[in-house]
Amino acid sequence: MKPLTIFKLVGFCALAVFILLPFVQVVQLSFTATLEHTGVARGSISLVNYKNIFHSSALSASLINSVVYVLLNVALTLAVALPAAYTFSRSEFRSRDLIFFVLIAFRVTPPVVLSLPVFLLFAKVNLINSPIGIALVHCIFNVPIAIWILESFISAVPREFDETALIDGHSTPNFVLRYLTPIIAPGIGVAAFFCFVFSWVEVVFARILTVTGGKPISTAINGLFGFNTDIGLVMAMTTLSLLPGLAMIYFVRNHVARGFVIRA
Repeated sequence: MKPLTIFKLVGFCALAVFILLPFVQVVQLSFTATLEHTGVARGSISLVNYKNIFHSSALSASLINSVVYVLLNVALTLAVALPAAYTFSRSEFRSRDLIFFVLIAFRVTPPVVLSLPVFLLFAKVNLINSPIGIALVHCIFNVPIAIWILESFISAVPREFDETALIDGHSTPNFVLRYLTPIIAPGIGVAAFFCFVFSWVEVVFARILTVTGGKPISTAINGLFGFNTDIGLVMAMTTLSLLPGLAMIYFVRNHVARGFVIRA
């Protein structure tokens, strides 16, 4: 084996250990009783932390809330971004580039800047303490990035494809759903992945819009820290919070990989 190959292999292994070691420690601590429990000695390996999660209505509800508002957000974002991206790609209108630039610029706005007006608005329409409210407010930040991603993929499809479908009698919505969507599936996978990641880890609006109920897993984990923190329980919640993300990566892995290749 060549010295350069050995150096690359060692470097890759060192990087893998550096990245994976914290996750290994998280999983290990999630099965460790860091506090004394009934019938379980401190420091022993058991499932007590996971049992305590599902015995707690607040913690188990936070898992469901997170899944609900993330799935809602991804669905709403793609439903809005796909026709908008098609319009930006296929239509020529005045101030098109300016509007597109404003959308992307709005995406980099810090969420905390909009926290107060969003809270006041959502309080008036009774969307506080609701996963639906969090899903809607996340669309503000996810729709621009989804439009940007999908527009580039749609622009890569020749316009003749649209014209042929329209000549054959297909309406624009029918063409987009039946023919264009399968072609740009990698772009949809990339957009869905970024929307999922942002919604799953976002904490600013999650804390502001869930005052008494509807808390997602991010705020539930934060609430576990106190004077006598059960680290094992925190790590168990953290481990469970990683599972939906891993599942998302697994299901869209081919689309995401192809998407980044096409984008490059």
